[in-house]
Amino acid sequence: MNISVVGTGYVGSVSGACLADFGNNVVCVDKDASKIEALKSGAVPIFEPGLDEVVGRNVRGGRLRFSTDLAESVRNSDAVFIAVGTPPAEDGAADLRYVETVAREIGRNIERYTVVVDKSTVPIGTGRKVAGWILEELTLRGGNAAETSFDVVSNPEFLREGTAVYDFTHPDRVVIGAGSEKAREIMKEIYRPLYLNETPYIETDLESAEMIKYASNAFLAMKITFINEVANLCEKCGANVRDVAKAVGRDGRIGGKFLHPGPGYGGSCFPKDTAAMAQIARAYGETLSLVEATIAANERQKMRMVDKIVAELGGEGNVAGRTIAVLGLAFKQNTDDMRESPSIAVCEGLAAKGVRLRVFDPEALREAEWRLASIRDSVVFCADEYMAAVGADAMAIVTPWNQFRNLDLARLKAVMRGSGSADSSAIEEKRRFFDLRNIYKRADVERAGFAYFGVGT
Repeated sequence: MNISVVGTGYVGSVSGACLADFGNNVVCVDKDASKIEALKSGAVPIFEPGLDEVVGRNVRGGRLRFSTDLAESVRNSDAVFIAVGTPPAEDGAADLRYVETVAREIGRNIERYTVVVDKSTVPIGTGRKVAGWILEELTLRGGNAAETSFDVVSNPEFLREGTAVYDFTHPDRVVIGAGSEKAREIMKEIYRPLYLNETPYIETDLESAEMIKYASNAFLAMKITFINEVANLCEKCGANVRDVAKAVGRDGRIGGKFLHPGPGYGGSCFPKDTAAMAQIARAYGETLSLVEATIAANERQKMRMVDKIVAELGGEGNVAGRTIAVLGLAFKQNTDDMRESPSIAVCEGLAAKGVRLRVFDPEALREAEWRLASIRDSVVFCADEYMAAVGADAMAIVTPWNQFRNLDLARLKAVMRGSGSADSSAIEEKRRFFDLRNIYKRADVERAGFAYFGVGT
């Protein structure tokens, strides 16, 4: 199959490279000429483990190329995947201006039957809008819609940053929302390697496919928020959320994934998609009370981490001028993405109270320079986790990168300054260790001479 993937962001670059790896001929299109030139030279614009190898392999094999010419790409394609951004508007709704621009360009240039695939996360009903925009442009140019036919398909992505290549090539399911058998068969041919491997296919209509994406992300966001709130209660009543989550997750009806308490969810999907789903419901006169509560609780969880750190350092009047080492800025490990990362709220919240920050992340420092620009005078960007700890009164693990899971605690203790709490002589002069991802055992950290503070433990 000849395929165009429009948009070379996270979804587009991963989808394009992996579709080429399936044996299709793929051209990735973007209006950003500098990004296309970088891709042509072998520079992948995002950090995603394994993606550069897939891109390189398929460029060398002649199955993957890059272009700024959307019109030519459309004319030569059997299928065009729309993978542009759908950023949130002020009311939380997805902004479809980029989707509309691409759809209209497709309508101005298709010359034969084409499957137009919505890969971007879009509100329910967008597929019908895309079809309308294409048809409008066909009509304006005097084209015959019967001769230049097309179908719109919803094929949502379920990629996790950090494991996106694996997720695309080993999906739990492939969702195909289409109104014609011809379009469904073409989609199956595009994904033929997965079809042969008996990957489950969910064949449905456009609206159901669009809803599946939002419902999936909203449910996972609620699951994260649920265990965070359970963790908060555990702290008050003396229970251990690790044991609680382990036992709850053993229930086959629930499962253990996404039952890991922490500072709240972030990233490019959950915050945007929960807000969009809530707005969609309001537009239809419905209230998704669980989703609305999840959004609010997630924001509270981020600020709860700030309050936890401030309280253990002596309270509001005693933290100004203190120094905290923050390890991890990306919203999760194995990515450089800081969109809606809990680290932003934590750093800004602490800086607002006069705390000085020494921060490190293996991949996100470049993005952090502008994400944290508003508190730049309070932040020192460090070369590694041990440099971040130099002279710090406390340290906080915000992102659970693997290299943070086996820190040399003795080395950390030696370079940290340490501080005492006015109301707790038992931990006087001990360095504070805020494990906001519960990746350490309390006994191990305390044995090394730290005062340990987890989430729900």
